[in-house]
Amino acid sequence: MREARLGDVVASMKNGMYKPASEYADDGIPCLRMYNIEAGSIVWRDIKRMKVTPQEYADYGLHEGDLLVNRVNSRELVGKAAVIPGALEPSVFESKNIRVRLDTSKALPKFINYQLFARGSKHFANNAQQVVGMASISQGQLSDFPIVLTDVDEQRRIVAEIEKQFSRLDEAVANLQRVKANLKRYKAAVLKAAVEGRLVETEASLAHREGRSYETGNQLLQRILEQRRIQWAGRGKYKEPEFLTNVSRVDIPEGWTWASLEQLHLQIADVDHRMPKGQQDGVPYVSTKDFLDDEGIDFAGAKRISSEDYEALCRKVKPERGDVLLSRYGTVGEVRAVTVDSPFQASYSVAILKPVRENFPVRFLIAALRSEVVTAQIKRDVRATAQPDLGLAHIRKFVVPLPPIGEQVRIVEELDRCLSVIREVEAEVAANLLRAHSLRKATLAKAFMKAD
Repeated sequence: MREARLGDVVASMKNGMYKPASEYADDGIPCLRMYNIEAGSIVWRDIKRMKVTPQEYADYGLHEGDLLVNRVNSRELVGKAAVIPGALEPSVFESKNIRVRLDTSKALPKFINYQLFARGSKHFANNAQQVVGMASISQGQLSDFPIVLTDVDEQRRIVAEIEKQFSRLDEAVANLQRVKANLKRYKAAVLKAAVEGRLVETEASLAHREGRSYETGNQLLQRILEQRRIQWAGRGKYKEPEFLTNVSRVDIPEGWTWASLEQLHLQIADVDHRMPKGQQDGVPYVSTKDFLDDEGIDFAGAKRISSEDYEALCRKVKPERGDVLLSRYGTVGEVRAVTVDSPFQASYSVAILKPVRENFPVRFLIAALRSEVVTAQIKRDVRATAQPDLGLAHIRKFVVPLPPIGEQVRIVEELDRCLSVIREVEAEVAANLLRAHSLRKATLAKAFMKAD
């Protein structure tokens, strides 16, 4: 067992080819780019094809067992590598990659690739040159990458053991991903049941059984509309929201009704589309990218704007505790509740929904907005442009089911219980996926410690 350099086992290295966009064609030869190297393997997606001459293919063609190493990328990704598999369609490689051909009497491609996968990222991040926001490595730096060597038969045994362990990990990760997908489907099913009146006993059923009267969803809607008129004071001339007719989305239980978002809100608006200038300190300016996976908002990581820009934007609409944010541009349909009192503003990619206050549980509304009932309306009305765009006029006309108040409270309580269980399992799955990633790294570390 001995220490060596990658250059000690290299037969040849070559930087990839560059051609202008005019040389790319659907009937050309696949050209592998830096995006086609991932986690030590070639990933066959977003393949670009280019026209090449026979001589160019002879010079830049990829053969089974070649190592393709990324030489230009972000600092944390530069140096990622993959072995070219035997079944790959005849391909060439772009200029941001280096092709490495090994002397296979000295080193097996997979044996070297696993070492690059284990230590390459850290090594090249510390040694790469930085040029205009991108890091790059040279053939000389790649040649100097430290490796360990043993005889080819021992290399073959080490590779076989790594692949056996990785196969087990791959199976475990696939199972975890299936659990994750099932949890997503279960969450959607729970939300669907909640807004279709199948999660708890309905208020109508309880009232019939207990021999009492109750306020129906339609009576609740009339009360909300009355509150809407009262709370409109000082906003100018009041306009009654349109009453919808022939609403048929899904069957709803006795005692429920349909209501438009316009009926349930004082205002549904976004800010002016002029992008305010960012600065180091100031008021958070939240966009969809600041919506966290746990249904929160990353105010700390959001862009900052001046207090003057904040006040100017607030003249149109000002987000406050109890409001609801709905992403309407780019990533469409993400919903977040405003649960803070500190000032912030939402970008024009986010609609700000200001519910009628009092006697209107916003948490049921949020469940409805996240359910299939509303996502189906979003899919129907979103405008397919370069970035998906959902107009405010469409949002105002979206309809949601409205149960009696008491039933809304019980639905939300049961929904919280179900979603709490889902979150616990999701956290366990995430922890196990991280554990699998750590085990993969530990397997490589152990394999090459043996070789030391």
